[in-house]
Amino acid sequence: MEIYVYGTGCGAGELTRETLEPTRIAAFVESQPTRETFLGRPVISISMLAERTVDLLIVTAKDAPAFPFSPEKVLYLKNHLALIDRNRSYDAARAALGDAFVERLQRQEVPVRAPLWDDGSLAAPGDWVRYKTLEAISRALCAVPGAMAELGVFRGEFAAAMNALLPERRLYLFDTFAGFDPAEAAPEGLAEAHENASAEAVLRRLPRADKAVIRAGLFPATAAGLENERFALVSLDADLEESTLAGLRWFVPRMEQGGYLLLHDWNHPGLPGVREALARYEAETGQHLAGVPLCDITGTLVIPF
Repeated sequence: MEIYVYGTGCGAGELTRETLEPTRIAAFVESQPTRETFLGRPVISISMLAERTVDLLIVTAKDAPAFPFSPEKVLYLKNHLALIDRNRSYDAARAALGDAFVERLQRQEVPVRAPLWDDGSLAAPGDWVRYKTLEAISRALCAVPGAMAELGVFRGEFAAAMNALLPERRLYLFDTFAGFDPAEAAPEGLAEAHENASAEAVLRRLPRADKAVIRAGLFPATAAGLENERFALVSLDADLEESTLAGLRWFVPRMEQGGYLLLHDWNHPGLPGVREALARYEAETGQHLAGVPLCDITGTLVIPF
């Protein structure tokens, strides 16, 4: 059976860790390939699929183009789909992945995609709940001073939304832009996915790049000189335990009253270190950070100050 996977990001890494061995994948697919291989398998363009026999195409990216195959041969794993996707045949997916996986997929809630902003100029790239929450929070920050920051920028999708919703705020972007700290072990698929990022590509994505300050390298060393900065909004998306703990230690004392820290992946079963980092921070400081869990794709915890 010829199985292809669209996307070479975190979704693809999670798929290969939990469900599908990379050796069973004929190739990974990108709209415009930026690498030759991913997890030891070739990366090809969509146009090259026309030359191949495709039994199943698994879409792991948040946004994807239309594919020239019958619907039953395309399986979407991100919950940003039109509801019609839940009403079609999953026979090809069952043959490749088994009944248990498909039944688990069908039980997932599928939010209806909608524009992030009313004028439709920008749309939430996949995670409707997370981005609509950001929109609501941004409106509540009018009277709250302070800068914004994201620790764990990756390709800059969420940073772009922060930048667009609060265009006059300074936005600090902390990331190595070259993958995780080698001293902190990350799952193979996750680690390789995060190697494919660059500060330049992130800046091109931002609508107000003039308000962004790139701090490339290992955190918290990259925060040197910002000790007196205060923050109204922080997205903490470091994925791993030690990096998340470092982010909490540095940002929490610098949060403005009325501000918000968004702890991404707090309820992600594949990244338990995020929740553990919060527990460790609370134990070492004696400070309980009460938050509101979101029902977004990977379980963000919204912590108000």
